Amino acid sequence: MTPQRRNLLGTLFVNGLLALICFLWLIPTLGLFISSFRDRFDIQTSGWWTILPHREWLKVSEMELPADQDRNQPMTIEGVTATFEEFREGVQTPDGKRLTWVGNRRLGKIEVQELRWTTNANFTLENYANVLTGKEYTIKLADGSEKIEKGDDMSGAFLNSIAVSVPATVIPILIAAFAAYGFAWMNFPGRKALFILIIALLVVPLQIALVPILRDYVTLDLNGTFLAVWLAHTGFGLPLATYLLYNYVSQLPKDILESAFIDGASHFTIFTRLIIPLSVPALASFAIFQFLWVWNDYLVALIFIGAKPDVQVMTMRLAEIVGSRGSDWHLLTAGAFISMLLPLTVFFSLQRFFVRGLLAGSVKG
Repeated sequence: MTPQRRNLLGTLFVNGLLALICFLWLIPTLGLFISSFRDRFDIQTSGWWTILPHREWLKVSEMELPADQDRNQPMTIEGVTATFEEFREGVQTPDGKRLTWVGNRRLGKIEVQELRWTTNANFTLENYANVLTGKEYTIKLADGSEKIEKGDDMSGAFLNSIAVSVPATVIPILIAAFAAYGFAWMNFPGRKALFILIIALLVVPLQIALVPILRDYVTLDLNGTFLAVWLAHTGFGLPLATYLLYNYVSQLPKDILESAFIDGASHFTIFTRLIIPLSVPALASFAIFQFLWVWNDYLVALIFIGAKPDVQVMTMRLAEIVGSRGSDWHLLTAGAFISMLLPLTVFFSLQRFFVRGLLAGSVKG
């Protein structure tokens, strides 16, 4: 086997394996996505994969049970002899049909079913409308009756999450960018010690800081406000942001900055005119991390904002729906994909900078 052929086979194997892993990883997400467009009855009675063409036993007719037969003994129906329990499971006839007992032993009926190709592709947008608008909707119960319930209005929680996530992403990026420039290109007493102290905060779990910060917020009357969670996420995100941006800023060409200094540019001018435009990959990379972290955060928001309906974020609203509507998968899946909409938009908008930002400062020379 030639080296070229060996390399080709190796590439095909690796790419095929990665494609298989991605496919298996996406199957649960695909199932949830499809379920978000199905009604409650279909979700409870069939799997999401039944939207694909498949063979299924479908009712073609039904018949009354003979009144002269003892239902506690084996019965003969359409030439098939079986017990009540066997008819409940379904008994196949010689002509390829199936007889299934529906109902109880005294008032049941026999369904005649045939194996046919079918799909359960009854899609609807009502799940998203119910979750976003909170309007009343009708659900069909297992006994055939109907029940009217009110949907969960998540529009307010969606806006609250945006109000929390955007400032909690922009503020630490701005502060960390200034700090990274100072540590990389400015000389001041205690620079190394201060930088080591900031990096050491990366190993400190945020959970141990929640109670002291909460006490200070109560004293300052900040608890329950968006400002409280902005400051908390800024403090928790600054060590990583400073470290990530420092690695990038410190590797920028020194000649450019020296030329700017010779031309009389101040540190602020250099930072705004040179450092920020050149550091877009690193800024975008951290923005993805910070935004996803803040958007998916539950603990910090619960402690510093609270669970009041007017300030709830998406994670708290979804947790509340799980508690009150644990069996309403049509609402839970719709709410989950609504919460994924903005993070996916942010990631795909900034992904072209992602790898460059992560590799910042990893290669020298």
